[in-house]
Amino acid sequence: MQYRNGQRLPLDGLPARLSVNPRARRLSIRIDARAGEAVLIAPSERKLADVIAFARTKTGWMRERLAARVEGAPLEPGAEVSLFGRPVRLGAVGGAGAARLSEDGQTILSGGEGEAFARRVENLFKRVARETLQARTEVHLRALGQRPVKMSIADPKSRWGSCSPHNRTIRYSWRVVMAPPAVIDYLAAHEVAHLVHADHSPAYWSVVERLIGDHRPHRKWLREHGPALHAVGR
Repeated sequence: MQYRNGQRLPLDGLPARLSVNPRARRLSIRIDARAGEAVLIAPSERKLADVIAFARTKTGWMRERLAARVEGAPLEPGAEVSLFGRPVRLGAVGGAGAARLSEDGQTILSGGEGEAFARRVENLFKRVARETLQARTEVHLRALGQRPVKMSIADPKSRWGSCSPHNRTIRYSWRVVMAPPAVIDYLAAHEVAHLVHADHSPAYWSVVERLIGDHRPHRKWLREHGPALHAVGR
């Protein structure tokens, strides 16, 4: 059977999607908590059959991870979210004012109701993410002697960032601003390092290590807590 990139198929009763990533150095599986499916990753289309065979040996693990995925947490008054790794409470105020952080830093206050309230809170997170990631990106660019890049903030389904060295653009998920500062800084270093090495080779990771030291705890934090951040506001 001929498999193709993006194809969805049941795998022993589990929802799965095939994905070709030319930069992948091996067959791998990740769980897309938002879509509720396993993503089977291969470096080329001719390797898709191999990754399916590999995934069949991991159905128990995939079933556990899919069952444990985090449900969406709406942005509504009274909800608790995190900012820079610290819990903050969402509070409603009268009118239609923009969301703002209280003076004690423990509450996000916003006008609006329903979707309008959630949109204002998300916009606050995006503003904070832009300011924070712009600053950390510039620090790492200077450390590597790199020219400025065009930076944007988005809301991808599961990725934290992406870098296009050929047109010098870096794209970040605003959701990382909910993580501790060291994790945010790791993400900025991760993407800036791709301007030097576009892959994830040992040479690439040595650049990341040069920028921030041991990157493994921050990668582990995102693996463990990332699904919960991606569920916020879903």
